Amino acid sequence: MSRVGLLGLPTDRHSSFLRGAAAAPAVVRAALHSPHAHLTATNGAEMDSVLADLGDASLREDDGDFDRMVEAVAAAFRAGPAVVLGGDHAVTYPVLAGMAAAGLAPPQIVHIDAHSDLYDDFEGDPLSHASPFARIMERGLAAGLTQLGIRTPNAHLVAQAKRFGVNVFSPETHAAGMGSLPTGPTYISIDLDGLDPAYAPGVSHHEPGGLTTREVLRVIWETPGPVIGGDIVELNPTRDVNDMTATLAAKLLKELAARISADSLP
Repeated sequence: MSRVGLLGLPTDRHSSFLRGAAAAPAVVRAALHSPHAHLTATNGAEMDSVLADLGDASLREDDGDFDRMVEAVAAAFRAGPAVVLGGDHAVTYPVLAGMAAAGLAPPQIVHIDAHSDLYDDFEGDPLSHASPFARIMERGLAAGLTQLGIRTPNAHLVAQAKRFGVNVFSPETHAAGMGSLPTGPTYISIDLDGLDPAYAPGVSHHEPGGLTTREVLRVIWETPGPVIGGDIVELNPTRDVNDMTATLAAKLLKELAARISADSLP
C-alpha cells in the first residue's frame, strides 16, 4: 500500500460558537491506537503500513498561523497524499492553499457537512470556520465543489452556492448527491457535524437530521476519484460522550487513508 501522511492542525481560533476543536488531533490519534479496536481498514489495509504520522503543525493561535498551516501542508503533500486532522473547518482553506503551493492542480472537493461554510464574512471574520469554501472558490483552489448533508441553508448561503456553482445536496437528496459525485482528482472534507448528532455528539454545532455513518463510509469508497487527500474536522472533545465521536473520527480516518492509499498505487 502507498503511504499517506497524517498531519494535525490543532486550531480553533476561528470557531464562531464554542472552542475545543484544537484538542482533536491528539484525541483522534488516541482513539486510533486504542486497544479497543485494531488498525485495519475494511479493505484490509493496515494503518501501521499506510499512515506516516507527521505530527502537528506548530501553531501559535495568532495571525501567522495561516501561513504556518500552508507551509506545513505544502511540505506534507510534496511527500505524497495526506489526511489532515482539524481543528475547526477553517483549516480547509489553508490546506487547499498548501496543496496549490505544493504544485497540485485544483482538485474536485466533496464536502460532508451540516453547513455549507460559504459565508462571505461571518461575524466580521473572513477566515471563520463558516467561510472556508467561499475563500477556496474565490481563489480558484478547487475545480468544483459538491456538498452533501447540508441542512442549514439561508438566503445568503443559497446565493453564495449559486455564485460559485456549488452542487448542494441535503440528507433528503443524498441519493441524488451520490449520483452526482465528481470524477477526477478529489479531496474529501468531512465535518463531523455532517453526521446526525446520534452518531457524532462530540461537535460544537449539533444539527439533527444528518447523515449516518454508513452513508459517509459510502461517500469515501464510492467517490469516483482518485481521492488524493482529505480532512476530518470539528471534533470537540469537550462535548463528546464516551469517546463516541473520537472513535468515529478514527474509523473515518482509517477508511479515508485506505482509500487514498489504494488510489495512489501506480
